[in-house]
Amino acid sequence: MTSVVVADDDVLLREGLASLLDRHGYTVAGVADDGSHLLRLVEEVKPDLAVVDIRMPPTHTNEGLAAAREIRSRFPTVAILVLSAFVEVEHAIELLASGERIGYLLKTRITDVEEFLETLHRVQDGGTVVDPAVVQELVAAHRRRDPLDVLSPREREVLALMAEGRSNAGVAKQLWVTEGTVEKHVRSILTKLDLPETDETHRRVLAVLTFLEAASAGT
Repeated sequence: MTSVVVADDDVLLREGLASLLDRHGYTVAGVADDGSHLLRLVEEVKPDLAVVDIRMPPTHTNEGLAAAREIRSRFPTVAILVLSAFVEVEHAIELLASGERIGYLLKTRITDVEEFLETLHRVQDGGTVVDPAVVQELVAAHRRRDPLDVLSPREREVLALMAEGRSNAGVAKQLWVTEGTVEKHVRSILTKLDLPETDETHRRVLAVLTFLEAASAGT
């Protein structure tokens, strides 16, 4: 039978999960209420699977994520399912980047027992499982991507200097290139940012506004 450890600081959820897994053929090798306890438990019993809450004592921020990273580093054969009460895209991306036999699921999914058990099986079998709500957030985040991503590093430099109010000649002097080279960069910037075909001055202003809005969103 598959051995599993469960880590969650909520005693009702922790014991409820352990009982659920036990009733469905898993061997519950232990339960833990914080990240340190979980790591000691994994080291001791070498389970096939770890079910881990992402937020545990002492700070209730990302202790479970840190423990999952440590488990993946030290015990790479252990499958990991991380549970979260909220959609946390950054945590999900970091976790999923660690490879196969990994899952990220919202706790609300546990209300559907069959779906939850199916998720466990897929993770055990080497799959990567992402909660549908997280997928939606990842897609939305992609749609909200930095509009300046289309620019090359040099074009970003040119646009940053334009935002400082420099003319083409001023940009050329700052970058130690010819004014003609700067003009080519500016034309490329305006084209890539898909700015409307109006007078050149107006388009430069729109480009600078795009730069400032992107900078503001990133702070």
